[in-house]
Amino acid sequence: MLAEELIVVDAASPLWNTARPLLDIALKIEQQNGSFSWHGWQKEPIDTFLQSLPVHCVLIAGVWQEDAAREQESLWLGCILEVREGAVYSVRTFTALEDAGLPPVAQLEPGFAHAQELLQLVKSSIAPVAWALFTDKATWDEWLLADKDDQQYIDKGQLLSSLAQQGRCVLLGNQVSHHRHHL
Repeated sequence: MLAEELIVVDAASPLWNTARPLLDIALKIEQQNGSFSWHGWQKEPIDTFLQSLPVHCVLIAGVWQEDAAREQESLWLGCILEVREGAVYSVRTFTALEDAGLPPVAQLEPGFAHAQELLQLVKSSIAPVAWALFTDKATWDEWLLADKDDQQYIDKGQLLSSLAQQGRCVLLGNQVSHHRHHL
C-alpha cells in the first residue's frame, strides 16, 4: 500500500495538518492484520485498487469547507499521492505546486478552472492523473467515514460513484471511464 521509503514533499504546508492524520490511518491499516477495518477501509481492497492503476500515476483529493465568517469556501484538504507500481510513493499538498504556477492555496476555488489547471500542472510535473476527487467537506466525511456497525467491508468505490451521480462530488482523470471503482 505504501512504498518502503515514502517521500513527504512539503510537510511544512498548512494543508499538511489535514493530510497527516490520513497518512497515520493508512499506516495503521497497512500494519494491522487483514481483518482490521477503519470506517470500512481495509488493506486488501485498497491494495487491489492501487494495483489496478497505471505503473506511474497520481491520485488527487481536493476538499473545500465553507467558511461562514468569510462567506466563501476555502480549501480544507489538497493532497496529491504519487503511485508507483501499486504503492504510494510520495505525498504532497497543493502548496507544492505553487512554484510551478498554481495559484496560492488561499485563492483556489472549487471550480473547473482551478481543477483543470491543477490536473495539467500535476501531469507535467509529477505524473498522469489516474483519479481526481473534488468535493465539499460534508461529502468527504460521509464517504471517508461511512461505516457499518459490524465492521464489515464497505465498497467505498460504489459509495463514491453514488455520491458523484448525486452531484455531490466530481471525479476526473484517466481512470474514470476505464475501471470500476474498487475502494
